[in-house]
Amino acid sequence: MQLFFQQHISPPTIILEPEESKHLTRVLRKREGDTIHITDGEGNLYECKLTDANPKKSILQVLSSEQVPADDFYIHLAIAPTKSPDRMEWMIEKITEIGFHELTLLSTMNSERSFLKTERLQKKMISACKQSLKYHTPKINQTLDFKSFITNSEFDDFEKFIAYVDENHAHHLMDLAKPKRKYVILIGPEGDFDPKEIQEAMDQNFQAVSLGKSRLRTETAGLAAIQMLQILNR
Repeated sequence: MQLFFQQHISPPTIILEPEESKHLTRVLRKREGDTIHITDGEGNLYECKLTDANPKKSILQVLSSEQVPADDFYIHLAIAPTKSPDRMEWMIEKITEIGFHELTLLSTMNSERSFLKTERLQKKMISACKQSLKYHTPKINQTLDFKSFITNSEFDDFEKFIAYVDENHAHHLMDLAKPKRKYVILIGPEGDFDPKEIQEAMDQNFQAVSLGKSRLRTETAGLAAIQMLQILNR
């Protein structure tokens, strides 16, 4: 199944935006009468008939719809942007395919990049959602400073973890995380978290965890954390 994406759908008629219309008609060569599947990223899946194959404004008639249930767990990844934007875009693509729910970019003491265009990350994420048939679009937040993030009362009912390089970690993430919960996990920049930041996180009840014996790049650590929590909830 090929999946298309558009926000704010109002049946019974859907007018596709130009980018999706062009892909539908010029790349995939869909014609009037073809069946099209589209999601709004809020868990709604629509089966439609293409009634006007226009590369600038295709028109779909909704035939049926279903609400796809959300996961019974929640993964919030908070990660410092990498120096290379390409590496962060790669990570977004892969963790979307695997499955996550929210991402916040962190500004830390050792951050080499304090700003990243979230619009590009959103485009990568939506493309990955369509490719991997995800009907709930994850949320991507703008960059937030480390201390403001860890002191947010929103996380009071989350399992809270911080992963950093330390050969003496007592616990692996898989040892401490419990299934069917809400999780927030902190991943540091290339230079890792400053010891002061690690202590501040622990003072806010974040638990120190290992992601394995290897020393991982920032984007690989983010990917590994998402994969582990998905395996826990399989």
